[in-house]
Amino acid sequence: MPSFAAQHSLFRAYDIRGSRQHFTDDFIHALGNAFAYLYQAQPSIYRENIGEISSRSTNEKTIVVVGHDVRDGSGSMAQIFADILSQHGLQVIQLGLVTTPMMIFWAEQYQGHGIIVTASHSAKDILGVKWLVNHISPSSADIQTLYQQLASYNSQNSSVKTNDQPVRYKQQQLPANQVTSAYSDAITQVFKQIYQPLNQTVEDNHPPSSKLDLVVVIDCMHGATSNIAKPLFTHFCQSVIMLNDTPDGDFPAGNPDPTEPQRLKQLQQSVLLHQADIGIAFDGDGDRLMVVDSRGKVVTPDHLLYLLAKIAVIESPQTLKTSRPYPQVLFDIKCCHHLPKLISEIGATPVLSKTGSSLMRQQMQQSDGQITFAGELSGHFIFNDSRFILYDDAMYAALRLLHWLGKSQGTQSTRTKSLADIIKGLPVIVSTADHYLPLPKTIANDCSIVQQLARFCQYLQQLVHATSAASIHQLNPQAVVACAPSLCTCSQQSQSTTLEQAQTLLPVSTKLSCIDGVRLDFARGFGVLRQSNTSQNLTVRFAGDSIDDLIDVQTRFAALCRPFNKTLAMQILAIVAD
Repeated sequence: MPSFAAQHSLFRAYDIRGSRQHFTDDFIHALGNAFAYLYQAQPSIYRENIGEISSRSTNEKTIVVVGHDVRDGSGSMAQIFADILSQHGLQVIQLGLVTTPMMIFWAEQYQGHGIIVTASHSAKDILGVKWLVNHISPSSADIQTLYQQLASYNSQNSSVKTNDQPVRYKQQQLPANQVTSAYSDAITQVFKQIYQPLNQTVEDNHPPSSKLDLVVVIDCMHGATSNIAKPLFTHFCQSVIMLNDTPDGDFPAGNPDPTEPQRLKQLQQSVLLHQADIGIAFDGDGDRLMVVDSRGKVVTPDHLLYLLAKIAVIESPQTLKTSRPYPQVLFDIKCCHHLPKLISEIGATPVLSKTGSSLMRQQMQQSDGQITFAGELSGHFIFNDSRFILYDDAMYAALRLLHWLGKSQGTQSTRTKSLADIIKGLPVIVSTADHYLPLPKTIANDCSIVQQLARFCQYLQQLVHATSAASIHQLNPQAVVACAPSLCTCSQQSQSTTLEQAQTLLPVSTKLSCIDGVRLDFARGFGVLRQSNTSQNLTVRFAGDSIDDLIDVQTRFAALCRPFNKTLAMQILAIVAD
């Protein structure tokens, strides 16, 4: 009986993903059976949604949609899952090659159950699986529970090989044109709802049915958007130029990750060559978006998040009806210090969130519509206006941006406002990329470096605040030291910090957040240090209003980390701005 101990590392915070060598035949079959048992335990409640898409004769069966990305091995793994699910009496709807958001879209047409075999933006030698149960993505606890069930699984008694038993229920393979057309039609309906009533009152030369007067360059990175992006965007835009739009699991142009440094060089050059209005890039499974402006410059994710949040707020049904003021906008802890103010200026409430698009989706599902939009530094953007799926769909987010830009350029008052002009009017951000540093090892009974840093910062902040209050009341500041909170045992070495050093490191106005690692917001910059959810690394990012402000933030973080790990402090200082 295989224990699948080697596969434990595949079960990560958001999905199952890792080296293809761990996706053995035994593991894939056991995983398929684990999914079958998971879905068998769910109630079969048919969910009416967009159009007459599925047969009403199947509404008493548990229905699971299954798709895959372009990677070598993804299609065969999806077929194995489909066979096993059907052998367990589940109704399987095969989608073929789709993006992750398209799988979600189709799951929503049935009961909210779906599986896609994808490793997202990872390298070609990586395989993975994402899934949906009752319209909800699994939490990290759910993923670990699935592994525990798998690890204790007796394959000899329970595994069902696809060639050992006949298929109990015939699988339904949807034609590729039906899979894409239903998805595209649903997106088309969104823009009819948003813009047609508004266009009827706008005095310009563009009728409601006209295409957007934009030249758009799209880089599919040979991923799952390759087959759908051109017809979808051509439907809305007058001129669409495609790059790397042939599905290829070898990813000859590089990893399908638009957030990698220098990964958008080809897109930037193409935008300049064709004098395009905008360049758009999608990751391997179509849930990450990056954008290049007409000057060939990459739009920082912070600015892109703000623009999409603005679109979501001003175009939300609640805003249009003026019935619910101050919608909330989520942004993850790695986003820059300017975002809260920018979000407030568009009439929304900024809410800092842990990193993780699945965590954001869960917050939005539980917010009763109060959270209108959520975005991450990594390029995940989620609209929550009940018009489309509640998921980070990069193609949908890009089309929302294009329609907003096209509408702005179509009015006399803002005809010259290109995306580059809009970005130029936003605050300058000098930042480092999202860097990964080796996670320092600690003694088993010690706190992690992140926990030590968090407690040290809490100690310093309370000490500084208490000292400030003491000076206001004309008390002896040194007497306050005895009243400051004590540190954990493994952090007591840092108690040698003087009051003067504490006030220098963390001025009174500094904002500290420990919801996901340690984030410090200063007057002219911010920094964050957290443990990665997907690897044994620390994730760090620093930003400032200028290069000097950025260096100042890095220097403060290095000084805060030095008492615990001098190597980490040196690594922080060595990071350079983008």
